[in-house]
Amino acid sequence: MLRILVINGPNLNLLGERDTRLYGEATLDDVNAGIAARARELGVQVIFFQSNHEGALIDKIHAERRSADGIIINPGALTHYSYSLRDALEAVEPPAVEVHISDISKREEFRRTSVVTDVAWKTVMGKGTDGYVEALEELVEHLSG
Repeated sequence: MLRILVINGPNLNLLGERDTRLYGEATLDDVNAGIAARARELGVQVIFFQSNHEGALIDKIHAERRSADGIIINPGALTHYSYSLRDALEAVEPPAVEVHISDISKREEFRRTSVVTDVAWKTVMGKGTDGYVEALEELVEHLSG
């Protein structure tokens, strides 16, 4: 059974509260429930992790590097400047899909740069929270051959 690690970075624990015009009204628990439901249909296991701390995200990637087959990650604001998170993703074997709820290419200037994109297998952005399920489906298809 494929095992997918789903990581959410800083402030994503505030989904459903923070700027709902931009990020929607779904909570992180709602998002995770949707991912889990689709994962069951696909016959894959998902592991969820969220932290507001960069080091905790890196530690989780390192800890799961041999047991996860793939990673779905929304790095939040770390997207734009965390070279250590980028390097952690590059250093491990599982392919990663970078997810952004909004289209960062159409946001404020400082948000348009992602230091993660070049080490991600794929990027899904601007599709709201549905982007997580799309990322799961595409990653599972990729991993299944």
